Amino acid sequence: MFKQPLCKLPYRTPLTKPTPGYQRPLQTKKQHSLPAAYYRGGTSRAVFFKKEDLPTSKEDWAPIFRNVIGSPDPYGRQLDGLGGGVSSLSKVCVVGAPTHEDADVDYTFVSLGIKNSDVDYSSNCGNMISAVGPFAVDARLFPVLGESESDSDSVEVRIHNTNTGKIIRSSFPVVGGEAAASGDFAIDGVAGTAARVQLDFVNPAGSVTGVLLPTGNVTDVFDGITATCIDVGNPCVFVRASDLGVDGSLTPEEIAAHPDLLPRLDSIRRQAGVNMGIAGEVSSVPGSVPKICMVAAPSATDARGVEQKQTSADVELLARALSVGQPHKAVPITVALALAAAARVPGSTVAGVVDKDPVDRAGITIGHASGNLLVGADFDADGALTSATVFRTARRLFEGRIYWKSES
Repeated sequence: MFKQPLCKLPYRTPLTKPTPGYQRPLQTKKQHSLPAAYYRGGTSRAVFFKKEDLPTSKEDWAPIFRNVIGSPDPYGRQLDGLGGGVSSLSKVCVVGAPTHEDADVDYTFVSLGIKNSDVDYSSNCGNMISAVGPFAVDARLFPVLGESESDSDSVEVRIHNTNTGKIIRSSFPVVGGEAAASGDFAIDGVAGTAARVQLDFVNPAGSVTGVLLPTGNVTDVFDGITATCIDVGNPCVFVRASDLGVDGSLTPEEIAAHPDLLPRLDSIRRQAGVNMGIAGEVSSVPGSVPKICMVAAPSATDARGVEQKQTSADVELLARALSVGQPHKAVPITVALALAAAARVPGSTVAGVVDKDPVDRAGITIGHASGNLLVGADFDADGALTSATVFRTARRLFEGRIYWKSES
């Protein structure tokens, strides 16, 4: 004989109307959606929004961005959003009409925590800047002439980064009224080739703190480790790998597996953030800035006697950077800009390890975990950095509407 299940709610089939007065604990709600696009920029990816499509108040952006990316995720995978479980894939970019007289568009970068609910506007992302110009063209925020597939030309989009107040000039080819994707330029860390994007950072020093050397010193000491604090592109902290007792050619996996290296680096980074004036106490220092990076001189072999792929014939220094607490697979572009500047500061931790014989006269060649990166830098007669140039690639992956559900 059938017995009604023992539960507080009356038994009913899926088609039975609920008992009067009954309310479901969780109501099914229609998802929200907005126009959006997804781009790869350099060695990162991000969701792009037009500013005009977002709520007027910036205070209302955070819950949208968290749900779109899939944060916070205690599993660290962001499977319920478009993040990828690593800092280089947990990003949002907002592009809109310019508020700076020397710019064509405004660009706001947003870094999101993976396991936490952080929504951070305090830094810039050099890799994703490479996709801002193409997005501006594709989204018709920056109109270009020529709609036929045979037309091919180059455009320059002047980008105002609202996070730092700096101007970046982005130059790239267009085809048929859209940003070109195909090309023969390759960057380490990204498979295949694509159209080249040239990024010229204008007067990049003092992006957040307003000065090149925010502590007033070329070097400072934190936890017994000598560090150079410099602000170019983003505030950065450079320490020598040898001072930490590790090899400068460690892989990201080896850095993550080291028993105490990441906590030591974060402790140095947070103390440097306070000394740079970014926060009043170590617990308040943002996860995104200052960046921290280990540097080392290139060598034919590492400390274990293993032959190295990156020697002084290929690069002028080795760099292993962290991004929001994680070992970076390559090198953040803003860190590369700061490295190029720090290499010209006598007595800095970078100048002490950089090879004095340049690999390429156009700039400094940095060896990172996925290959090499050339950063061109221009200095005035007083040694001040006036501009820096890097070359990247970018590509539109999709555009349409993106969906998210309300935060519970």
